[in-house]
Amino acid sequence: MPRLRSARAAVAALVATVVLVVAGALLYDAVAVRAGQPARRWRARLADELAARHLADQWVLVGAGAAVLVGGWLLWLACAPGLRRWLVLRPYGGTAAAIERAGIGHLLADRAAGSPGIDRLRIRVGRRRVRVSVSGPVDPATVQRQLREELARVGLARPLRLDVRSWGGSAGVVPEETADRAGEAAR
Repeated sequence: MPRLRSARAAVAALVATVVLVVAGALLYDAVAVRAGQPARRWRARLADELAARHLADQWVLVGAGAAVLVGGWLLWLACAPGLRRWLVLRPYGGTAAAIERAGIGHLLADRAAGSPGIDRLRIRVGRRRVRVSVSGPVDPATVQRQLREELARVGLARPLRLDVRSWGGSAGVVPEETADRAGEAAR
């Protein structure tokens, strides 16, 4: 399923109209000059200003910098897909739907919170994978199984890769020294 794209119809129409008007005016005047008519007053004044100013002039550099920034911004807007915070769901009945990545994170956090032994939990949902870090005496494989079930229930169009890691805790494994000490203390 294709990635969601933000609707930019109004902005695209406005930019296209401005570019069309400016390019049309320049083209009309260039054709008129080639046909033997005098150049329009604004074009003649602009040509005189550009001929009189050097490339190192402050206003020429500022104008060129502004043109580059606006052009780069428009190019980025044209290429960027937008709606990067949303993940596409499987189509149902011919409709397209999406869920926010933060919503997926909250669903997974709620599901993992029910697991005993989790002291701390950190979930980061990306566009292609989910990184889960758990702390405490919990089995990461159990947490991963529960979170896989929750992700399958959501019904994403492209399944996310799930990466569950344990940090700062023993992850359900008790060292032998601790077990021996606990056994001695119980006697």
